[in-house]
Amino acid sequence: MKNVEKYERGYYMPPVKCMKWAEKEYVDHAPAWCSVDLRDGNQALIIPMSLEEKLEFFTKLVEIGFKEIEIGFPAASETEYEFCRTLIEKNMIPDDVTIQVLTQSREHIIKKTFEAIDGAKNAVVHLYNSTSVAQREQVFRKSKEEIIKIATDGAKLCNEYKKHAKGNIVFEYSPESFTGTEPEFARDICNAVIDIWQPTPDNKVIINLPVTVEMSMPHVYAQQVEYMCDTLHNRENVIVSLHPHNDRGCAVADCEMGLLAGADRIEGTCFGNGERTGNADIVTIALNMYTHGVDPKLDFSDMPSLVELYERVTRMKVYDRSPYSGALVFAAFSGSHQDAISKGLHYRAEKQPDKWSVPYLPINPEDVGRTYDSDVIRINSQSGKGGVAYILEQNYGLDIPKAMREDLGYAVKNVSDVEHKELTHQEVKDIFDKRYIKFNEAFAINGVHFIQEDDKTITASVTIVENGNKITEVDRGNGRLNAVCKVINDHLGLNCDVTTYEEHAMTIGSDSTAIAYVGITDENGKTYFGAGVDPDIMRASIDALESAFNRAIVDSKN
Repeated sequence: MKNVEKYERGYYMPPVKCMKWAEKEYVDHAPAWCSVDLRDGNQALIIPMSLEEKLEFFTKLVEIGFKEIEIGFPAASETEYEFCRTLIEKNMIPDDVTIQVLTQSREHIIKKTFEAIDGAKNAVVHLYNSTSVAQREQVFRKSKEEIIKIATDGAKLCNEYKKHAKGNIVFEYSPESFTGTEPEFARDICNAVIDIWQPTPDNKVIINLPVTVEMSMPHVYAQQVEYMCDTLHNRENVIVSLHPHNDRGCAVADCEMGLLAGADRIEGTCFGNGERTGNADIVTIALNMYTHGVDPKLDFSDMPSLVELYERVTRMKVYDRSPYSGALVFAAFSGSHQDAISKGLHYRAEKQPDKWSVPYLPINPEDVGRTYDSDVIRINSQSGKGGVAYILEQNYGLDIPKAMREDLGYAVKNVSDVEHKELTHQEVKDIFDKRYIKFNEAFAINGVHFIQEDDKTITASVTIVENGNKITEVDRGNGRLNAVCKVINDHLGLNCDVTTYEEHAMTIGSDSTAIAYVGITDENGKTYFGAGVDPDIMRASIDALESAFNRAIVDSKN
């Protein structure tokens, strides 16, 4: 691309090596989570949520298990202020949930913020000001000392207003645009605020390190976080928080590596909604932990209901391929993938292993409220025999013989390819029925009578209807189906052998229906299949044989 020379790396590395985080393998415990869906997420919507929608979303976040929820910037608008007051006055905030409110480091805004949270049992007052080189030089045109004074003046005001506030008030400070700030300056301004707030074990403060604009690869952010964790004053009484945005598409990785680097807390949104490319997706981060055997302390077991609410109140769409939550993330269209998943699920049913391990499924879909029959195996022109067989087994109780699956698979793929669409489960079943059950375009067997000649010989008297005419023919075989097969071969002038025969019950009980599958192979080695369904297994077997021979005749004419 042209003009690449006008871009440069806008981030700053720590002055010392900070790589202890790289020695860790995975995040081994859940952080404190803070949802910012109702503030950061809401402000990024084309149509912000109404009061009623925000209240509904708040209730859902509580249900999921969020203990900290940023509800807005109450001094910014009357709507934000009203939402905060409604939650407090209607006693909608559980005792173990803390609301968080954002404020700039300006006295009238801080004053309005404390008025908004009056009566809240637990609240975080989140103070911020911009610290990056670009913001200092271009927007505020202030020196480092002047920028620090903005932060410390705000911190002192927070202390004064807290003296008169009711409830448990926790302070949070964010050096906005942290990733574009020299780490040494970020350290200095955060330490100046910490020194004013004087945190204790019973009254900790939060230092939030926002990736306001993502400028680097995640490992650089991890080093910046580790540097801050190593150099903050009173670190044992400081909760280090992360708030990555997704400009480079790495917000989730920023969070994961930042946690390895020593952070204690994550601010993000469900499904990553937020300004520009969005925030870190808490759903993905939490379920990534879950797949490593770490309890994220958030409950996403009913993902469909969360997706429905989110899409309705935000007017946004959860991307079909969004990890864990998208409509297609568990869907396998590829034939080889479907076959592997089907075999993996059968292995689980057979062996009952303690740990989850199924090809192509890093998480059990049922753990997030999804189902195998509608979400995992999807049928289109790319699908294979294993997937088709799995659909018929799971939804209709049909255990298709392995020898028959390729023929069925090609038949289904052909319909999908010609019609250029995904097929529903019922459409797959319809293809099976039309191709194999009662397929009698050339002839039909009207009736069969058997006579046991001796221990090894059965005589079959078979009435065949062909072109409107009935004819009865007789032959002998070493079994009933063999005898009927000989009659049909003689009548049609063919030489086919039964090479596949399987049967099973479709329902349980004395009046159960049985299905029989028959494959016949002609003298050229080509095999044709049929299926029959009847309470009498012999009748089902004869119907299957009839369909297979009819398929042989029709195919030979095409």
